[in-house]
Amino acid sequence: AQNMVDLSEGTVVSPGRSRHSGSSNNGRKTSKKSRTKRGKRGRRRRSKKNRNNKTPPPFLPPELKLVNPTQYRFEHLATQLKWRLQEGRGEAVYQIGVEDNGLLVGLTEADMKASLKTLRRMAEKVGADITLLREREVDYDLDRNTRRIAEVLVRKVPDDQQFLDLRVAVLGNVDSGKSTLLGVLTQGELDNGRGRARLNLFRHLHEIQTGRTSSISFEILGFNSKGEVVNYSESRTAEEICESSSKMITFIDLAGHHKYLKTTIFGLTSYCPDFAMLVVSANTGVAGTTREHLGLAMALKLPIFIVVSKVDLCSHGTVERAVRQLERVLKQPGCNKVPMVVSNPDDAVTAAQQFTQSTSVTPIFTLSSVSGENLDLLKVFLNILPPLSNSKEQEELMQQLTEFQVDEIYSVPDVGTVVGGTLYSGVCREGERLVVGPTDEGRFLRLKVGSIQRNRSACRLLRAGQAATLALGNFDRSLLRKGMVMVSPKMNPTICCQFEAAIVLLFHAKTFRRGSQVTVHVGNVRQTAIVERLHGKVGVAVRFLLGLWRERRA
Repeated sequence: AQNMVDLSEGTVVSPGRSRHSGSSNNGRKTSKKSRTKRGKRGRRRRSKKNRNNKTPPPFLPPELKLVNPTQYRFEHLATQLKWRLQEGRGEAVYQIGVEDNGLLVGLTEADMKASLKTLRRMAEKVGADITLLREREVDYDLDRNTRRIAEVLVRKVPDDQQFLDLRVAVLGNVDSGKSTLLGVLTQGELDNGRGRARLNLFRHLHEIQTGRTSSISFEILGFNSKGEVVNYSESRTAEEICESSSKMITFIDLAGHHKYLKTTIFGLTSYCPDFAMLVVSANTGVAGTTREHLGLAMALKLPIFIVVSKVDLCSHGTVERAVRQLERVLKQPGCNKVPMVVSNPDDAVTAAQQFTQSTSVTPIFTLSSVSGENLDLLKVFLNILPPLSNSKEQEELMQQLTEFQVDEIYSVPDVGTVVGGTLYSGVCREGERLVVGPTDEGRFLRLKVGSIQRNRSACRLLRAGQAATLALGNFDRSLLRKGMVMVSPKMNPTICCQFEAAIVLLFHAKTFRRGSQVTVHVGNVRQTAIVERLHGKVGVAVRFLLGLWRERRA
């Protein structure tokens, strides 16, 4: 979560907590000893008295603590900023000119410049950069001078592959412009209207010939510590993009055609995306697999934002009609979303901050990959978009035993067998010994990790939640398959061929009964199964037809 810090009074705002003033001479600070003596009964009487008292407390103008702070105060603020960056996994948002109770008081132009200068010094001390997100004027009755408030993003400078990495799954109907949009974002060049921007994303010849994605591909978009876009526009390699970026957006380009739906589901369940971007064509609206993709993302509880593309081909009325159609779908029972149309940079900043705080908020962007209309709004949104997990949750995952899920298998000359996937828990180092399985016989085989690469750059340490490729040397590739896991030998993994599950039947053309054959997607496992028993409305017993499945604990 992004943390808000009020610099006008040196106050700190932490998610889920009240504001605490750092001022010692404003008449509101109370010693711990006197608070302790009052006891619970006194606090109850005081709270009841405050509820009955309708008169607002007297307002005191803020004291500008960041205007020429003392050395001790500066060191305290710098330490506070360092802790906030650690909590926000390298990012924090500061609000300048906001009172202790949330009142927009604002600062004069001279005081605002002094506060920004002090904030810049604080950021330099902890190895970070600042970016002014937005600034506005406010009316203040007690002073006729122009007063302003500002919102500033503080981001850590990248250090040894420790950039913030967010994964975004790209969904949408066929021919909605998903691959073209990703090509424009990652290549830095607008499309020519005939799909030139998407050519670098395709992996197979038939995709180039038909213009339709049938496999899963990955594209990266970086942002440096100053919030500037880092992509392939300056002939950079993937290694240079990773080295220059403080924040990395990894787009997972999924198939839109209905016959590739299994591939799309595999991409959603296997690669653990943090967010889902649903692309809708303005000239067709909600059509084809759009509703299915929206339902899949909601079933997996992924935060969703929507992009309405191809607005250059349609009139303003057609675009408005597509947006209204999306709003009706999002407000329907079952979705219960709150659509938010983004039309200016201020909306983009607000949408990014509210997007992760409320699961019901769904931003909607209208843009064109040919003319570039509103493309910058999407970049602003992606730049500010905070991670879903904080540093504490990340540390808890890293304390667990190592578990790496195998999604891809390669044979690289002079390197040997290479596997690609995501580290779900623990840490993985070069030279670490793990076990991989289960095999067809239900066994786990020992192996050794040779080297690690993230985004085509060498990496010595892999942390939980990160995707990478691992070189396994001379390990026999024929013993590996997609869906296997590489775990620590201390885990003592067990396997099973049957499990019980509580299911929700979204849509089925036929009767769902005993003996029905289904395809089960669990993580990176895609397996044919058969329904053995139905326990009324409680659960379903499912047995695998092929292969074995390692027991998972919730």
